[in-house]
Amino acid sequence: MKRMTAYFLHKLGHSPNLIILVFLSVGAFMSAWITDMAVAAMLTPIGVSIMRGASLKPLESNFGKALLISCAWGPLVGGVATPAGCGPNPLTIGYLKDLANIDITFLDWTMIGAPAAILMVPFAWIILMRFFPMEKGISIHLSKEDYEKRSSEIGAISAREIALMCVFVLTIFLWICEPFIKTWTGGTVGYLSISYVAMTCACLLFLPGINVLTWKKAEEEMGWGGIILIAAGLAIGGVFFKTGGAEWMAWKFFRSIGLLHPVMIVFVTIIGVSIIKVLFSSNTVTGIIVVPLLIALSKGIGVSPALLAIPAGITSSLAFILVTSTPTNVIPYQAGYFSMWDMAKAGILMTIISAICTTASICIVGSLLGFINF
Repeated sequence: MKRMTAYFLHKLGHSPNLIILVFLSVGAFMSAWITDMAVAAMLTPIGVSIMRGASLKPLESNFGKALLISCAWGPLVGGVATPAGCGPNPLTIGYLKDLANIDITFLDWTMIGAPAAILMVPFAWIILMRFFPMEKGISIHLSKEDYEKRSSEIGAISAREIALMCVFVLTIFLWICEPFIKTWTGGTVGYLSISYVAMTCACLLFLPGINVLTWKKAEEEMGWGGIILIAAGLAIGGVFFKTGGAEWMAWKFFRSIGLLHPVMIVFVTIIGVSIIKVLFSSNTVTGIIVVPLLIALSKGIGVSPALLAIPAGITSSLAFILVTSTPTNVIPYQAGYFSMWDMAKAGILMTIISAICTTASICIVGSLLGFINF
């Protein structure tokens, strides 16, 4: 990350607008494969160091506001691109398989989520530029001498970095190519589920000769409380569905949605989940509550469960308005360069735009894949 930042500042530091776009794009790309909160935690210190290097004070610079908000928005946008991006994605895939008998592979989800993310990145950039016009006279460009000095301080690429990149590429390859591998081998390799690939490749990091991670370090960083919370939530969500509670609640509050055109069903679902998302501070908790409810509703109104569950799963992680809606927003906010109102005023428009982008991607790609029938 430090290498990338130094390079982009050297090449694009004369244009603050392009720096914002780079942060959005890099955050979105990384968050497609790494949890969005972790990406925000990596981008934020870099953004803060840029602000301090340019002597820009907190809350006084539009560039600072846009840059730190982009540290949250980029990861949020990229988190919907693949099942690995954030918790609600594999959660939705699991619910569709267990409760609706619909199998969605890693590649299937990516074909729906990635176009939505790609569409959202330029719109997020335009919105930030409109709400926070760049002040004149900002100088964050790295001279050739400074760039070379910073590169020498970082040092050459280490063996651990190479090993980590190899494992990273292997993980992505197995996730994306799972259906092809199954076909090529005639099913002899079994089912390469998302979780199986993730756990297996994670174990590679501990092997002798690679030594990217030690168990002691991993144990210190592991949030066991969060794992227990998610596991308990999944159990509650399953019971809520199987006992009929989800169907009753869905029919009580959302039965009229079945009268709409399928495209409007997707759009209304996204807007509805966006409103619900304001009430919760966890993407995964939102998915646990909403997805089983909407799968039950789909059976009651006679539409494909995927038509409601996929947009709900994607939207569960898109929290552009409130800082408190997700830790991904809290991390850049704590740097102090933008206020809650700064994010909210731009986030309202971004929420509407993201709903349109997501609806377009789901309806077009989903219909081509056969998950959604019009």
